[in-house]
Amino acid sequence: MAERVQITCISCPMGCEVELQVENEEIKSMEGATCLAGEKYVKNEYYNPTRILPTTVRVKGGVLPLVPVKTNEAMPKGLIEKAMKVIAEVEVEAPIKLGQVIIEDILDTGVDIVATRDLERI
Repeated sequence: MAERVQITCISCPMGCEVELQVENEEIKSMEGATCLAGEKYVKNEYYNPTRILPTTVRVKGGVLPLVPVKTNEAMPKGLIEKAMKVIAEVEVEAPIKLGQVIIEDILDTGVDIVATRDLERI
């Protein structure tokens, strides 16, 4: 039985509302995408959704107790919760530099967690 799936495309400022007809986890038709980039985005979002993960990491000896971090590229959406648990266990020593790798290859995804600002030592 076919199901309808709605996805808002964010590949450009148009924000097209795209409707998929899906059967047995396969896209049978797509309506509402106004460009090829949108079609590509929606297919990827359906089959392999990914996200950039912004969060914070605890800091020891810093002028602030936390440093903002993010993934250096998008990671599988289904691994975000597991990644947050790993990140919650980490504490880094100040000073921290913008772009510094805090966690390398989190969950064997090839994605690094990097600092998004400098943080000085007390």
